[in-house]
Amino acid sequence: MLRGWPHSCAPFFADTEAFLMKNAKVKLCLQASPMDGSLLLEDCNPESDFQDWSWQGDSLMNHGTQSCLSVAEADRVQTSLCGSTGYMSWDCSNSLLSPLGSSQGYLVANKKGVALNNVRGLKAQWQDVADRSVCEEKAEQDRYFTAALASTHMYDPTTGNVTLALGIDQVELEELLWFFRREDPSTWNYSILALSFVAMILGLLLLSINVVRNRKRKIHMYREAEQTVQQAEVEAKQALMPAQEYSLAEPQKQEPVPRDQRSGEVVVQWKDGTVTSLYAERSEDAT
Repeated sequence: MLRGWPHSCAPFFADTEAFLMKNAKVKLCLQASPMDGSLLLEDCNPESDFQDWSWQGDSLMNHGTQSCLSVAEADRVQTSLCGSTGYMSWDCSNSLLSPLGSSQGYLVANKKGVALNNVRGLKAQWQDVADRSVCEEKAEQDRYFTAALASTHMYDPTTGNVTLALGIDQVELEELLWFFRREDPSTWNYSILALSFVAMILGLLLLSINVVRNRKRKIHMYREAEQTVQQAEVEAKQALMPAQEYSLAEPQKQEPVPRDQRSGEVVVQWKDGTVTSLYAERSEDAT
């Protein structure tokens, strides 16, 4: 199980509402050192990023150093990279902060700064500048994430822990939610735009190919129909030619070949095939 937040995710929480951690006894605020990760108690200064803290799940992150409150040794507390080894998860109850899953005591203010001790007095109580418990800050943060994760997690009544249906814990899912909420969607939008353009070009190409093929098919069908009509006409003409030749050749066969036909002579062909001159006798009588 993760005990803190990865350092690479720290920029995503820059806009998280921050608060000052003021000790109820000494009235000084917890400040992180940017040099060695040590913790100091200084006069409260709302303008200092090194005094700004925020709950990230069960971890306390300093906005100035982008590191988390952790336990270095038996009773020494400092800041270290979120996600590294060590106790970085804190249990908050009645303004008291204690390492989660450990019995090393509570975070207590002393002359050197802060340390772990079993004292439960005012020195172990932490508030914001409005004298409100830092546990209330955590409760508000938890309510925010509970509302966001209401449809994605389920509660185990036997242990009281929150277990996600997908098998990851609440800290990991919160990290994913913050990542995708802060992610720049420009790359995705440009990718979708490029894919849409490619799909449009492909559609136009397929449309033009379909139009050309339809046109060629119509031209081919028209030529086939024209060839069929021409062939039918040729066949019809070839069928009529023998009949015309027969009708023209028959009278020529029946025409008799005249014998010594003279000019102005009328020849008659009888049914028996004999041919005689119609005015032959008269012409002879006349002579």
